[in-house]
Amino acid sequence: MLKNLPKINFVEADPTTLDSEIVSTVENYLGRKLASADPLRLFLKALEAIIIHQRLLIDWTAKQNLLAFSEDEYLEHLGALVGVERLPASKAITTVQVELSAVRQQTTVIRAGTRVTADSKIFFALDSDVVFLAGETKKTCAATCTVEGEAGNNYAIGELNKIVDNQPWLKSIVNITKSEGGANTESDDALRERIHSAPESFSCAGSIGAYRFHALSASSLISDVFVTSPSPGVVAVYPLLQNGELPSTEILNLVKNKLNSNKVRPLTDTVNVLAPTKLNYSIDATYYISQEDSSQAAQIIAAVETAKQDYIDWQRAKLSRDLNPTELIFRLKQAGAHRVEVRSPVYTIVSDATVAVPSSVNVVFGGLEND
Repeated sequence: MLKNLPKINFVEADPTTLDSEIVSTVENYLGRKLASADPLRLFLKALEAIIIHQRLLIDWTAKQNLLAFSEDEYLEHLGALVGVERLPASKAITTVQVELSAVRQQTTVIRAGTRVTADSKIFFALDSDVVFLAGETKKTCAATCTVEGEAGNNYAIGELNKIVDNQPWLKSIVNITKSEGGANTESDDALRERIHSAPESFSCAGSIGAYRFHALSASSLISDVFVTSPSPGVVAVYPLLQNGELPSTEILNLVKNKLNSNKVRPLTDTVNVLAPTKLNYSIDATYYISQEDSSQAAQIIAAVETAKQDYIDWQRAKLSRDLNPTELIFRLKQAGAHRVEVRSPVYTIVSDATVAVPSSVNVVFGGLEND
């Protein structure tokens, strides 16, 4: 909705218009014409620069009061009006299995903060003490990355296995879930969307918009959410991560905990948080450049590569976004291609809670051709 709003300007800051207005006003006041080299005309030029700068500042300042244009701290102040704060950077989390080297007949404690790593660059620390009673040798525990941001994400199961802080009787610490949840500070665009949808959360009736808002608030890694009710009293929520990534257990649990808060979930709702379905498709296309543009062929080829990636990112940014070869043709032609032949994908309706992700990409330059 915000992107469909008309562009607005609060003040006129066009240099040509302003120059005409100032010169006309001064000429009428003095009762004479000002030549281009007139010293007074040159003096007015200097004043015009100052006035234009001030008008641009006035225009920018006024726009910071509007959600569609606001940015940085000004956007955060608009968020405060509806109770929305920018999501801070977060640390990646995972679940690890801790194992002792032998069966003991007494209680053994592996201390909270014990670190494990995969590459000696990124470290995860146990969130709490792991207490082994007599006879126990294996326990699971949550572990959190020691640094904020996305650096701790995507360590595969079993990859975190090097113990940094050895302790007596400790045999191994291994992650049994993929690490997820590390995120950078929420971007302006993501915050703007949450502020815009915040009024949906004012209702405790469990609207689609309310569930979507709260799911997006669980992590800045979440780019889209699909909400449905497969049966009365049951709500299914499907979060999608940035770049079309599917959430694993850690992110699903984050969203589930967020939505099951006593202040979010209506008592009559059973909320299930599920991973979306991935639809694999292939991109197979050939593009041609006009003979007239042969001198710019290198730049067009580079632009087409960028357009191709933009199409992939656009396609996987939203759930249930249909596969549309027209969109690919449009983007490649906009990049400078004269003609585009798309063999794949063909138009395909993407079902609910599904994201289309390419399994193979083959976009080739077919050569130059006449108009």
